[in-house]
Amino acid sequence: MSKIIAIVGMCGSGKSVACEYLESLNYQKVYFGGVTLSKLKEENIEVTPENEKMMREKLRAELGMGAYAKILLPEIKELSQKGLVVLDGLYSWDELLVLKKEFKDDIVLIAIIADKPLRYERLSKRDIRPFTFEEANERDIAEIENLAKGGPISYADYFVLNNTDKEAVYRRLDEILKSINK
Repeated sequence: MSKIIAIVGMCGSGKSVACEYLESLNYQKVYFGGVTLSKLKEENIEVTPENEKMMREKLRAELGMGAYAKILLPEIKELSQKGLVVLDGLYSWDELLVLKKEFKDDIVLIAIIADKPLRYERLSKRDIRPFTFEEANERDIAEIENLAKGGPISYADYFVLNNTDKEAVYRRLDEILKSINK
């Protein structure tokens, strides 16, 4: 049984929906985006899309493209020794390599995908950190060009299409978990 599931996907695809479901199945969540938010707070910088982008890129410039995995590795190790872990928001190929080196086949990637117009609509309506169409598009491009986000998504072990409702996502996740736990 795989102890670590990494949820990957573009902003607005439904990574949080998938993670919340896995948490309801007793997975312990490690939120990669939390690193950005905590670093902004540490430096007394306002949380805005522009500042989040700046911090993501700053951390990776200082620590390499595997920065977030390196920062979170002790927490992931500790939690994986206690039980099941879900990683919310693995971004770069280098982060994946850091985790694969440490956990080998005990880590499984699940990509959550959704049509871009639907993702952008969701992002415009969310309560926390909503984005305009332009902000969402800029974030997509920045994450692909500057953070190498496409690699882990395209290399995922499993894919969940999230164009309808949460129940469809849950059903697909159940199918994947059955396959993983054979």
